[in-house]
Amino acid sequence: MPKRKLLTAVITSLQKFYGLPKPPKIKDPLELILWENVAYLVDDKKRAAAFALLKKNVGTGATQILAAEDAQLMEATRLGGMLPEVRAQRLRQIAEIAHWIFKDDLKSVLKKQLAEAKKALKKFPSVGDPGAEKILMLTRSYPVLALESNGLRVLLRLGFAEERKNYSQSYRAVQEALKAQLPADVDRLIAAHQLLRQHGQELCKRSQPLCEGCPLQGQCDYFKATYVCV
Repeated sequence: MPKRKLLTAVITSLQKFYGLPKPPKIKDPLELILWENVAYLVDDKKRAAAFALLKKNVGTGATQILAAEDAQLMEATRLGGMLPEVRAQRLRQIAEIAHWIFKDDLKSVLKKQLAEAKKALKKFPSVGDPGAEKILMLTRSYPVLALESNGLRVLLRLGFAEERKNYSQSYRAVQEALKAQLPADVDRLIAAHQLLRQHGQELCKRSQPLCEGCPLQGQCDYFKATYVCV
């Protein structure tokens, strides 16, 4: 029987290697949704610049975005990469949902039961289960470990689950493997999310991963299969 993978051992190794990450500054649910949509396929620095410009010139309240001119919104989304017109309209759509459906009170959604809260957050464009769980985690509403593509790739390569036919199935397989191991402390879950994401971005890349310098070699099925068994 293969040895059970332990998330605590992975996170401990990553924290020793990268250091303890600073907690994300954004905690408001609407701002978290806007953060994800103001930019596309850009690095964190460019996304932060686009979000900062939106906040400075327009604001991040639903009524502020609804009152803004298209040109004001596009000034921010141009900094965020391709298809700025599409993303500007998406920001307005997000504001419409927040204002008309949720009555400018998204924080009340966070107090619902987990399944109900996720269902409500998924009304917003580009928010699926991972995105909804990330909002609930970063707002410290529920002790869930949200994973984005980099973090999920790391855990799949380590061997927490087998990669499935699609992203959603792979995500759920890893979540199922982790559910009995997750700490109740949301701050620890946020740090785990950040460390897994950083590792996937910097070393455990989608193509040409830098396995030789990886602190997780001894725990990684991918490394053993690729470098040890050849």
